[in-house]
Amino acid sequence: MTDKHISNTHTGPIDDISGVTTTGHEWDGIRELNNPMPRWWVWTLYATIVWAIGYCIAYPSIPLIRDSTKGLLGYSTRGELKTEQNAATQAQTAMADRIASASLQDILANPELSQFAIAAGSSAFKVNCAQCHGSGAAGSPGFPNLNDNDWVWGGSVDDIFQTVAHGIRHPGDDETRFSEMPSFAEGLQPLEIRQTAAYVVSLTGTPRDPAMAEPGKALFEANCAACHGENATGNRELGAPNLADAIWLKGEGEDAVAAQIRTPRHGVMPAWLPRLGETTVKELAVFVHSLGGGE
Repeated sequence: MTDKHISNTHTGPIDDISGVTTTGHEWDGIRELNNPMPRWWVWTLYATIVWAIGYCIAYPSIPLIRDSTKGLLGYSTRGELKTEQNAATQAQTAMADRIASASLQDILANPELSQFAIAAGSSAFKVNCAQCHGSGAAGSPGFPNLNDNDWVWGGSVDDIFQTVAHGIRHPGDDETRFSEMPSFAEGLQPLEIRQTAAYVVSLTGTPRDPAMAEPGKALFEANCAACHGENATGNRELGAPNLADAIWLKGEGEDAVAAQIRTPRHGVMPAWLPRLGETTVKELAVFVHSLGGGE
């Protein structure tokens, strides 16, 4: 290799295979090619370094022991978030104050208030009610489905407010909803209980022994119609459920009906007014009413 292949002190000989100058460094017979980064890329790197230094000076960026640098511009994303949260809180407070002073009927008649109440009630429902009624308010055995139009105590927004506010069989609340189905384990014979259950099932389905439905009807009229009605359609004033709509709270089928006649189960719902306050209870009532409320 002649001297003309040697460039200057910063480069070595030209590599015979690639035709690229080398740096002059060689390891185990392998020469390092002199392939510097493109000039535009280098200047871009320098620009980002300058930008980073300027950013550190202008904005909070350098962590200290208990704090961080404040930056010359005084800007803070946390401060911006706090400002936005305060503005949202003020807007929510203003709407909550309007709901607090409005009647339930006025809230339903005002689209703005109704929309806010439904949104707020939905949040309150997920925190306080979903554990029993489910996140979608579809209920489960022993916990009613709030999406349908079947109501034990009435489905108007005022009825729902009363139920949510004072609960059902909630001890210590004089205005709580209260009904108690008596046990017929001693008043009726086992056969009579099964006959009554067969009649109740016959209202919406086919009992295992249809012949038992007729004597069961007479037993129902004598022992159950006073609360559930002659047609078994229920009585909301007494909290007696409709037995002729194929919607079951405690369980479906003759065995479940017979068990309820023999040893009735009574659920308990807390009174939410002392815990949540009137405004939140109004929002919950409007939200639940929007799911499937009816008169």
